[in-house]
Amino acid sequence: MRLVRESDIEDLALGAVVLGTGGGGDPLIAKIMLRQAIERHGPVRVISAGEIDPDGLVLPIGMIGAPTVIVEKFPSGDEARTVLHAMEARLGRTGVAIMPMEIGGMNSLFPLAVAAELGLPVVDADFMRRAFPQLEMTLLTLAEVPASPAALCDTKGNSVLFEAVDNRMSERLLRASVAEMGMIAVFSAYPMTASQVERHAATGSLTLCHEIGRSLTAIQASAPGAYERFLAVSDAVILFSGKVLDIERRTTAGWARGTVALEHLDQPDRVMRVEIQNENLIALEDGEPVATVPDLISLIDIETGIPMTTEALRYGQRLHVIGMPAEHRWHTPEGIALAGPRAFGYDLDYFPIRRDR
Repeated sequence: MRLVRESDIEDLALGAVVLGTGGGGDPLIAKIMLRQAIERHGPVRVISAGEIDPDGLVLPIGMIGAPTVIVEKFPSGDEARTVLHAMEARLGRTGVAIMPMEIGGMNSLFPLAVAAELGLPVVDADFMRRAFPQLEMTLLTLAEVPASPAALCDTKGNSVLFEAVDNRMSERLLRASVAEMGMIAVFSAYPMTASQVERHAATGSLTLCHEIGRSLTAIQASAPGAYERFLAVSDAVILFSGKVLDIERRTTAGWARGTVALEHLDQPDRVMRVEIQNENLIALEDGEPVATVPDLISLIDIETGIPMTTEALRYGQRLHVIGMPAEHRWHTPEGIALAGPRAFGYDLDYFPIRRDR
């Protein structure tokens, strides 16, 4: 995938929701923004970090806040330019490429729209090859790459530029700011050289996102062997197939938190609970873990083949609960300490995905 055209948008959106584990924002608004940007400016060029001057400045961009708010309150169009110009002014350099911060529903497509508007290429990489709700939960933190300087701007034009002593403090400052901005903002952080991206980021993320989306499109078209192809491409396993019995949601401290309970379709005595903090974090059956962060947990509608963002979950939906292994660096002791269950406050050790289900 060297160019993103209008025909690629739906596949990218599908793959983004799967890899985003239900988080990263609803892709609907980003799809509209990207389609309009491509209509005005042409296809978006996707490149590897190795194709850029090693010292060239790569500017990551995304949206931050509660996914439940993003569906009602979306960018005005000027926020991205504001934060990127602020970063360039602070660093005294001009960016040569845009990069997604995470692979998530909105946050995979939004950077592509920004790149089209600015006439810049997009680097085929992200910080984690999934979505995580906290700024410090990145492979870059494991590599000791600083998140700051960071900049954010809300829909009313309020903007903030800050530097922090470490990436955890960057998260705290960012979260406090976005809460004051109405729970949604555009932001940029982790400015890097292309050589740093190549060494430390998760590369090939947009290409993988596109491949997963194409396999889901084949499922929706009832192509023979499509589900097997999807599971192979995503290295996934079906953990549970059930009907949504109950959903509990709350938006607090800048997060969309909640729990969804599912009853097994064939064995009603089996119940699975999925814990949510912007993304799906932990899947438990009868109180026992079957998958946990940092591995990926996604919910896919059995009847339509559509992956669900956490805010799109509804009572009565029939869903496959899918488990996928995280990028290998997340399985190190340092990765699990940074983004495992205990990092989210659960009294639970990391539990590898069970493939014997």
